[in-house]
Amino acid sequence: MAISVRPIEPQDLANVTRVLTESWGGSTVVALGRGELVDAAAQPGFIAEIGGELAGIITYARRGDSVEIITIDAVLPGQGVGAALLDAVRAAAVEGGAARLWLITTNDNTHALRFYQRYGFDLIALHRNGVDRARDLKPGIPAEADGIPIRHELELELLL
Repeated sequence: MAISVRPIEPQDLANVTRVLTESWGGSTVVALGRGELVDAAAQPGFIAEIGGELAGIITYARRGDSVEIITIDAVLPGQGVGAALLDAVRAAAVEGGAARLWLITTNDNTHALRFYQRYGFDLIALHRNGVDRARDLKPGIPAEADGIPIRHELELELLL
């Protein structure tokens, strides 16, 4: 089935909040690159659907000539949902005159690192022990995932 992607609308708030809560422990996330709490559900974004079923969401923020991806969640993984969501944000960023698309993930997130690099993102910075600072803002960030200690922030960018 085809993936359809559309902007998040006010009537989507309950579904967006549910997905963010399941993935991130709530709609409030730490925008790691800025070291601040952000209500991801209040940010612009896109919803992907397959056959009318919610397949994923992405939220982002415009910062000067850059667009930062705040969250991305493929509810139905392995079906191209993540790439479709990135395509939508990339198109919005280009249309808005942005020079780059960027994001930060954590050192344990090896599946996402592969995905972002295959998409064309380049690893540009390691923020050593950056997650410790994020935990000061959101103490519920886990200490490890899949046996890997979560400590560092990895910054990736895609020049537009």
